[in-house]
Amino acid sequence: MRGDDVVEIRAVIHRQIDAFRRDDAQGAFALVSPGVQEAFGTPQRFLDVVRSSYRAVYRPARVSFREIVVMGGEVVQQVQVTDHAGSVWLAYYAMQRQRDGSWRTNGCHLVQPSRTISA
Repeated sequence: MRGDDVVEIRAVIHRQIDAFRRDDAQGAFALVSPGVQEAFGTPQRFLDVVRSSYRAVYRPARVSFREIVVMGGEVVQQVQVTDHAGSVWLAYYAMQRQRDGSWRTNGCHLVQPSRTISA
Protein backbone atom coordinates (compact mmCIF):
# COMPACT_ATOMS: atom_id res chain seq x y z
CA MET A 1 0.00 0.00 0.00
CA ARG A 2 1.55 3.27 -1.12
CA GLY A 3 1.62 6.27 1.19
CA ASP A 4 -0.47 8.39 -1.17
CA ASP A 5 -3.16 5.65 -1.19
CA VAL A 6 -3.29 5.75 2.60
CA VAL A 7 -3.66 9.54 2.55
CA GLU A 8 -6.44 9.40 -0.06
CA ILE A 9 -8.33 6.57 1.69
CA ARG A 10 -8.33 8.49 4.97
CA ALA A 11 -9.37 11.70 3.20
CA VAL A 12 -12.34 9.94 1.57
CA ILE A 13 -13.55 8.56 4.92
CA HIS A 14 -13.02 11.94 6.60
CA ARG A 15 -15.00 13.72 3.84
CA GLN A 16 -17.81 11.18 4.16
CA ILE A 17 -18.04 11.61 7.95
CA ASP A 18 -18.07 15.39 7.45
CA ALA A 19 -20.92 14.98 4.95
CA PHE A 20 -22.84 12.92 7.54
CA ARG A 21 -22.33 15.68 10.11
CA ARG A 22 -23.92 18.16 7.68
CA ASP A 23 -26.70 15.75 6.65
CA ASP A 24 -25.31 16.09 3.11
CA ALA A 25 -26.81 12.91 1.64
CA GLN A 26 -25.57 13.70 -1.89
CA GLY A 27 -22.00 14.36 -0.71
CA ALA A 28 -21.82 11.20 1.41
CA PHE A 29 -23.40 9.08 -1.35
CA ALA A 30 -20.88 10.36 -3.92
CA LEU A 31 -18.08 8.76 -1.86
CA VAL A 32 -19.46 5.19 -1.90
CA SER A 33 -18.71 2.62 -4.59
CA PRO A 34 -21.09 2.14 -7.52
CA GLY A 35 -22.22 -1.19 -6.04
CA VAL A 36 -23.21 0.45 -2.75
CA GLN A 37 -24.97 3.24 -4.66
CA GLU A 38 -26.91 0.64 -6.61
CA ALA A 39 -27.82 -1.27 -3.43
CA PHE A 40 -29.26 1.85 -1.73
CA GLY A 41 -30.69 3.50 -4.82
CA THR A 42 -30.88 7.07 -3.52
CA PRO A 43 -28.66 9.35 -1.43
CA GLN A 44 -31.49 9.92 1.06
CA ARG A 45 -32.07 6.20 1.61
CA PHE A 46 -28.31 5.76 2.21
CA LEU A 47 -28.25 8.61 4.75
CA ASP A 48 -31.37 7.26 6.50
CA VAL A 49 -29.70 3.86 7.02
CA VAL A 50 -26.49 5.45 8.30
CA ARG A 51 -28.50 7.68 10.65
CA SER A 52 -30.48 4.78 12.12
CA SER A 53 -27.94 1.93 12.11
CA TYR A 54 -24.51 3.61 12.22
CA ARG A 55 -24.97 6.43 14.73
CA ALA A 56 -21.36 6.34 15.93
CA VAL A 57 -20.18 7.08 12.37
CA TYR A 58 -23.08 9.43 11.62
CA ARG A 59 -22.31 11.78 14.53
CA PRO A 60 -18.94 10.89 16.05
CA ALA A 61 -17.44 12.88 18.89
CA ARG A 62 -13.94 11.73 17.95
CA VAL A 63 -12.37 9.85 15.03
CA SER A 64 -8.95 8.20 15.05
CA PHE A 65 -7.49 6.32 12.09
CA ARG A 66 -5.82 2.98 12.82
CA GLU A 67 -3.94 0.70 10.48
CA ILE A 68 -4.97 -0.33 7.00
CA VAL A 69 -5.07 -4.09 6.44
CA VAL A 70 -5.59 -6.21 3.35
CA MET A 71 -7.99 -9.09 4.03
CA GLY A 72 -8.86 -11.50 1.25
CA GLY A 73 -7.64 -9.00 -1.31
CA GLU A 74 -9.85 -6.25 0.16
CA VAL A 75 -8.33 -3.05 1.54
CA VAL A 76 -9.82 -2.25 4.95
CA GLN A 77 -9.21 0.98 6.89
CA GLN A 78 -9.75 0.56 10.63
CA VAL A 79 -11.17 3.65 12.32
CA GLN A 80 -11.73 4.12 16.04
CA VAL A 81 -14.84 6.20 16.62
CA THR A 82 -15.99 7.60 19.94
CA ASP A 83 -19.67 8.50 20.20
CA HIS A 84 -21.09 11.38 22.25
CA ALA A 85 -21.84 9.04 25.16
CA GLY A 86 -18.12 8.20 25.35
CA SER A 87 -18.46 4.67 23.93
CA VAL A 88 -15.65 3.50 21.67
CA TRP A 89 -16.42 1.70 18.42
CA LEU A 90 -14.31 0.21 15.66
CA ALA A 91 -15.42 0.92 12.12
CA TYR A 92 -13.95 -1.31 9.43
CA TYR A 93 -14.22 0.52 6.11
CA ALA A 94 -13.88 -1.69 3.04
CA MET A 95 -12.34 0.46 0.33
CA GLN A 96 -12.55 0.04 -3.44
CA ARG A 97 -10.22 1.56 -6.01
CA GLN A 98 -12.16 2.94 -8.97
CA ARG A 99 -11.14 2.71 -12.63
CA ASP A 100 -9.90 6.31 -12.49
CA GLY A 101 -7.58 5.40 -9.59
CA SER A 102 -9.63 7.14 -6.89
CA TRP A 103 -10.88 5.38 -3.75
CA ARG A 104 -14.46 5.00 -2.48
CA THR A 105 -15.95 3.34 0.55
CA ASN A 106 -17.45 -0.07 -0.22
CA GLY A 107 -19.16 -0.80 3.07
CA CYS A 108 -18.60 -0.29 6.77
CA HIS A 109 -18.73 -2.84 9.55
CA LEU A 110 -19.26 -1.18 12.93
CA VAL A 111 -18.28 -3.10 16.07
CA GLN A 112 -18.34 -2.12 19.72
CA PRO A 113 -15.52 -4.08 21.37
CA SER A 114 -16.53 -5.88 24.54
CA ARG A 115 -15.45 -4.21 27.71
CA THR A 116 -13.21 -5.98 30.15
CA ILE A 117 -13.92 -5.37 33.82
CA SER A 118 -10.99 -6.02 36.10
CA ALA A 119 -11.62 -7.43 39.58
